[in-house]
Amino acid sequence: MDLYRQILVKALENEKIEITFPSLGKAPEEQVEMRCYAALRRIKEILDDEALEDRDCYEKIERIIQTFEDLGSGCGVRHDFG
Repeated sequence: MDLYRQILVKALENEKIEITFPSLGKAPEEQVEMRCYAALRRIKEILDDEALEDRDCYEKIERIIQTFEDLGSGCGVRHDFG
């Protein structure tokens, strides 16, 4: 199977690719803006959460990082707290 995939990749590497999403209801820019606004709203809710004391604020940061990860945007190698 690996040989087949290698041959196929080589055969297609210079071919033009067109991707369409016929059932996509909104433009990609609108999709991103909607998701960004929803993420900012979640971050605001996290920061406004007074249920956590200041010493527990790392949990707020972790929830914000998780929000970014939910969007598909990692926080790099600096977020490797275990």
